[in-house]
Amino acid sequence: MPDTLLPAPLLATLQELLGPSGILTEASDTQSYCTDWRMLYQGKCAAVLRPATTEACAKAVALCVQYGVPMVPQGGNTSMVGGATPDTSGKAVVISTTRMNRIISIDHADLTMTVEAGVTLKAAQDAALKEGLMLPLSISSEGSADIGGVLATNAGGNNTVRYGNARELALGLEAVLPDGSVLNVMRKLRKDNTGYALRQLLIGSEGTLGIITTAVIQLQPQPRSRETALCAVPNTQAALDLFATFRKQDPAAIQAFEYMSGTSMALVNSLIENCALPLSEPAPAYVLVELASPRADDSLRALMEETLGTAFENGLVSDAVLAESETQRQTLWMIREEHAEAQKRAGASVKNDVSVPLATIPDFIERATLACETLIPDIRVAPFGHIGDGNIHFNLVQPEGADPAAFLAQDHAMMDTVAGIVRELGGSFSAEHGVGQLKTYMMPSWRGGAELDSMRKIKAALDPKNLMNPGKIFPDVD
Repeated sequence: MPDTLLPAPLLATLQELLGPSGILTEASDTQSYCTDWRMLYQGKCAAVLRPATTEACAKAVALCVQYGVPMVPQGGNTSMVGGATPDTSGKAVVISTTRMNRIISIDHADLTMTVEAGVTLKAAQDAALKEGLMLPLSISSEGSADIGGVLATNAGGNNTVRYGNARELALGLEAVLPDGSVLNVMRKLRKDNTGYALRQLLIGSEGTLGIITTAVIQLQPQPRSRETALCAVPNTQAALDLFATFRKQDPAAIQAFEYMSGTSMALVNSLIENCALPLSEPAPAYVLVELASPRADDSLRALMEETLGTAFENGLVSDAVLAESETQRQTLWMIREEHAEAQKRAGASVKNDVSVPLATIPDFIERATLACETLIPDIRVAPFGHIGDGNIHFNLVQPEGADPAAFLAQDHAMMDTVAGIVRELGGSFSAEHGVGQLKTYMMPSWRGGAELDSMRKIKAALDPKNLMNPGKIFPDVD
């Protein structure tokens, strides 16, 4: 007998609808869908539904609503906040979009890609590259994160400073709403003022308002000239001043500007293969800067060298290495992208995905570091992130040799300590990872009053039975 809490009539109907590869019920098959990437949440589910089309997804959702079965939408399952993990009751079904994995079309005139939700971000990037175009969204998990999840969480990533978050890149969406109806706003229009922008309601909703199944994504011409440099800087203020220096020279040339603390870099260098520091000696902090242009004859190397020369003279940079080939460029980016994995290998960690106004970043990092070191002696404070758009992943790694469980038991104390400083500086406790179930307790104090009340009303209007990803974003909606 299948290992499931689903009513027999519902199970039989779903099996007929989705086919043998479209539904998983055995615990051995569903286990990987019930655990998040960070291994913080271990849930259970009645089944994993794997529809291959929007139509099948809509019918499956309607059936679940009919039987009152909670649903947890899931893409590549790379959430940092438990946003795609079911609870421990075993009553919910996980609805995975991985079988909806077609790249439908690429339009050179409109510079758009129409793609299903289960296509990984990397596969979409590669498809655009083959056409001489670029999908500018880039995140560390792009090899496994898929388009639906990227949009549902409004992912940001490395190139936000130039191209914006997922919200800025999505022109149209198709989604299955919590009642099983299909919302089709698959438009390629840059201008469309016919009422509410419903696609924007779905983007960033973390699967609580529906399941994104198809999207129209904006593309860009593929850069034909690119320069990348890893720079050693004396402190965070110097990193911010270096960004200002590049921005004064040519703001349109900056494609990415990434900050890495000395502590976080040391973990990468010691725990990740082929990620040795390519500079003469360790530094207190580092910046990875990338300039790009669609013009093949652009003088980006001269711009990079001139700007870094000025930065050396002003004491903003103590050492730097410039990529001399695409292979070297990828090596530099690998060093940046492996920070999350290195911290995972170093032991238990607490993630603080925060954003603050750019001018306050040095003050934030200094104050938050001191506060966390006071709270937990020998804690390894390892911030890194997108300093060009004010988003810092202020991550806290357990002291060496400490008990991981005891460290994680203090997660709220650490997150609240960091969040208190973020609030004083006018920032946000969630910049690009979402709220999920990790930080739902923060919502009433951060997004209270009319703002949170409006969110609740929208949720209640679209999902009156609270069956779509319950327990996420809102702390007291069951």
